[in-house]
Amino acid sequence: MMTDFNITDTIIGTGKAAERGALITAHYTGYLADGTVFDSSVQKGVPFECVIGTGRVIKGWDLGVLGSDVGEKLLAKWGLTLDLPDFPPMKVGGKRQLSVPAFLAYGERAVGLIPPNSDLRFEIELIDVKTRD
Repeated sequence: MMTDFNITDTIIGTGKAAERGALITAHYTGYLADGTVFDSSVQKGVPFECVIGTGRVIKGWDLGVLGSDVGEKLLAKWGLTLDLPDFPPMKVGGKRQLSVPAFLAYGERAVGLIPPNSDLRFEIELIDVKTRD
């Protein structure tokens, strides 16, 4: 079972940075630990939209998209302790891989094809960031 949260940037974006409360548009593919795809906006052909940093997605997504500075604040709010690597928020045009331990994903809940206590891996491509400004 994985305990570390890891991010790997495969492409560094050059557009607007994600920020807490922004509406993000992203393409993603989610994998189980054995490599099985459990969900993919790419395969559906429809980008995923959500407000980031407000609990609308799994904790691992909020952390992975928003970066370590905001991530530390979110962890404190959630009452979790974690050694986060130092990494910036995603920017539009960027692609990032997230390795998300079960406690930052769905924990003991089974969701769709995801068994309880599953570590997950995501490939995320940030397409757009809309803020209120």
